[in-house]
Amino acid sequence: MRNTTFAAFKYAMSPATTTVLHELAAHVRLAPGRSTSPSIKEQFCGTWKLVSWKIEQPSGEVIDSPLGPDPVGWIMYHPDGCMSVAIMRQDRPTFSSSNAMEATPEDIKTGFQGYMGYCGYYAIDELEGSVTHHLQMSWFPNWVGADQKRYFEFSGDRLILRTPPLTVFGAAQIHSLILLGNA
Repeated sequence: MRNTTFAAFKYAMSPATTTVLHELAAHVRLAPGRSTSPSIKEQFCGTWKLVSWKIEQPSGEVIDSPLGPDPVGWIMYHPDGCMSVAIMRQDRPTFSSSNAMEATPEDIKTGFQGYMGYCGYYAIDELEGSVTHHLQMSWFPNWVGADQKRYFEFSGDRLILRTPPLTVFGAAQIHSLILLGNA
């Protein structure tokens, strides 16, 4: 979660503005019934930049994601319950034409294999420590209408998401994504 201080302002503030902001901050912090720490949902909200995506094999071996050793991407959680994911290979090749409708079969194949994305709604189960993505759209048509569960953990300014064991590439695997806030 972002930790904003008044010192972060680019331009100097008048003493009156500084006093009002400090009073407002004190009022918010001390307001009856308000927790001083953000709720789990408040911690989720924002744009998270992908730092790492690794896969744990049944043998315990850890391998790179199908999008290579250093995929790039974002996961966004909005306070209204909407979410989206976009992840791609860092070295994803461009199409041979600048017109997407003139893509070759090879362009389409490498484009599809080098990207994943979906969006929909999310629900948090604090007791289980999980977030479920209810997919409304997906780059993979078979996932439309499906749910994707992730176990979550916050560590400093990072969000760690882990799948339950999945059979995606022939064997049960656990996918772990480490995300950094404020993308």
